Amino acid sequence: MSTNPDTEERTLSEWSRRLTQALQILDLEVDHKTLVELADKSSRTVGNNAGPISTFLVGYAAGLSKTSGRKAADEAVQTAVETVSTLAETGLEGPDQPGWKNSAQ
Repeated sequence: MSTNPDTEERTLSEWSRRLTQALQILDLEVDHKTLVELADKSSRTVGNNAGPISTFLVGYAAGLSKTSGRKAADEAVQTAVETVSTLAETGLEGPDQPGWKNSAQ
């Protein structure tokens, strides 16, 4: 992949478009920058494979929240990103968090 930020963003946008079409989630807007930053942060503080696992779990948690009618998709993703990002700040050494916070409950 190119190190040019514009080229990388175009590549990620095209890849996201292909994936969302194949997965039939056509109304999804992917925030590449946020997900990449979260993956990088998790990988640095926990370990190389923590990034992909973190972003998968953000998507999964946001999907559960969205399908249960608790939050809009963008809000659900943002809440999940904030939760994981907070945990990633201290990696495995930090205090446990009380869990998924959902202000709409």
